[in-house]
Amino acid sequence: MKITVIALGKIGLPLAVQFASKGHDVIGVDVNQAVVDEVNAGREPFPGEAHLQEKLSELVPAGRLTATTDYAQAVPGADAVVLVVPLFVDDEARPDFGWMDAATRSLAEQLTPGTLVSYETTLPVGTTRNRWKPMLEEISGLTEGRDFHLVFSPERVLTGRVFEDLRKYPKLIGGLSEAGAQQAQEFYEAVLDFDARDDLPRPNGVWDLGSAEASELAKLAETTYRDVNIGLANQFARYAGQNGIDVYHVIEASNSQPYSHIHQPGIAVGGHCIPVYPRLYLWNDPDATVVRAAREANAGMPDFTVGLLEGAHGDLTGQRVVVLGAAYRGGVKETAFSGVFDAVRSLTARGATVLVHDPMYTDEELEKLGFTAYHLGEPVDAAVVQADHAEYRTISTEDLPGIRTFIDGRRVSSPERWPGAAYRVIGRPAA
Repeated sequence: MKITVIALGKIGLPLAVQFASKGHDVIGVDVNQAVVDEVNAGREPFPGEAHLQEKLSELVPAGRLTATTDYAQAVPGADAVVLVVPLFVDDEARPDFGWMDAATRSLAEQLTPGTLVSYETTLPVGTTRNRWKPMLEEISGLTEGRDFHLVFSPERVLTGRVFEDLRKYPKLIGGLSEAGAQQAQEFYEAVLDFDARDDLPRPNGVWDLGSAEASELAKLAETTYRDVNIGLANQFARYAGQNGIDVYHVIEASNSQPYSHIHQPGIAVGGHCIPVYPRLYLWNDPDATVVRAAREANAGMPDFTVGLLEGAHGDLTGQRVVVLGAAYRGGVKETAFSGVFDAVRSLTARGATVLVHDPMYTDEELEKLGFTAYHLGEPVDAAVVQADHAEYRTISTEDLPGIRTFIDGRRVSSPERWPGAAYRVIGRPAA
């Protein structure tokens, strides 16, 4: 097949590589010329994705994968076009379709009969049918269901382990017609491999959910569940810590029963997915009070954690406080919706001199994010762990000379590493 992948980001590029690795001819489209040049040179444009570089080194020289900024080069005659263009959303749960609209218009201008169009970007329910279908038809002059087929098939992977997750989880699809769904099923079966899983109600593989709307909701539901669960865990943690109870013992005990699956509390919920997709759900269902309350609870955790620091340390005015971790989670060089931003704002509002450390970022990169870089070994009064980088599991008082208070927002350390300093964990009473 000739396959086009639109947007060669941290999901789109691994997808293009996966499709090419199955013997298909793949053209990736991206608006960033630098990304296109890197891909065509066989180099990964971003670090941290397992096996990506080795696969690029094999597929690009073999002519299986190329990249371009030109839709006219990539789209006409394609058997399938897969879009993974970012969708942004503001704090009021309003999606910004700007980039996706632009990509869809460019696609529609070059669309030819016989193509399967699959959107993998997470969307509000109804977007595929009510926004993309009319736009594609109007601009292309083609009719969906006759000249081309349109489906929604959400990505369900995490950056850093995309190839592993593509095998592990069922590929969900939802079409606007039975014929479109059938074409999508055949396409994804030809480009993906699936691990055997005995824990699923049906064999792992391509699962047709019966409609684009069901597929859209499935993606929102699975991610919103996590946000709600984490919000509940954070509520338990705040109560437990204030009442002399260790919430981690409580969660461990509760989850020993098969109907309890309480997640872990922490300083922040970040990334492109968990903080964002509940807002997309709320755009469809603004009366979803449970979803809204969980999102508010999680959004308030960085300030709550800084409050723990203030309670243990005292007045923060003029105190040198380092936030450990700019990334939204350990081992991933990405700051999307990271708790570092709210933590820094909360510390600054309390008068602290705030520094930020992250082993994955250079000083210049931290400064571009608006932070003052900190280096281990420099004097500091207090520290707050924001990202669970592996490096933070082994740091101690020698790395943070002068420290009086250590707030472990991700439960990566232990009191023994901080003699002479106050050590606090969310959801655990002070020792």
